[in-house]
Amino acid sequence: MKIVITGDTHGKTLPRRLLDECRTADLILHTGDWKSLEAFHILSQFAEVIGVSGNVDDEVMKGKFPLQQVIQVGDVQIGLVHGHGDKKTTEKRALEAFEGVPLDVLVFGHSHIPMLRYINQTLVINPGSPTDKRKLSRYSFCFLHIDEEIRAELVFFANKQ
Repeated sequence: MKIVITGDTHGKTLPRRLLDECRTADLILHTGDWKSLEAFHILSQFAEVIGVSGNVDDEVMKGKFPLQQVIQVGDVQIGLVHGHGDKKTTEKRALEAFEGVPLDVLVFGHSHIPMLRYINQTLVINPGSPTDKRKLSRYSFCFLHIDEEIRAELVFFANKQ
């Protein structure tokens, strides 16, 4: 199974690089900060979209997407959360959101800083943002492949058109 992971799209036009990968996705995960339903509708043309709401999302978006959720993909349990809040780092808030929940993969957003690493026995992923790189040199999103193995790859690109 190929999962495309994105987030922090902030209502901006989705780049072709991301959409090209979504064409072959089995599932798309969004880490929140949609800002409008437009990105959801576009992504839904390619595959099932599961997402959470973030700190810039309005009541409509919060009504459609929970603050966090756990998704079962085969025998892999994935936690999905935006990661916003007070104090601590975004990563620590995301980890604490699922404290006591056995996860194989934890996906979060908010910081726009792409990250891919293991913490204890959990693969922790922040896809960054395909539309708002902030001070980084490139935009980003992530692939997650689940079959006999779990493999993840961050994708960095310079042109968001």
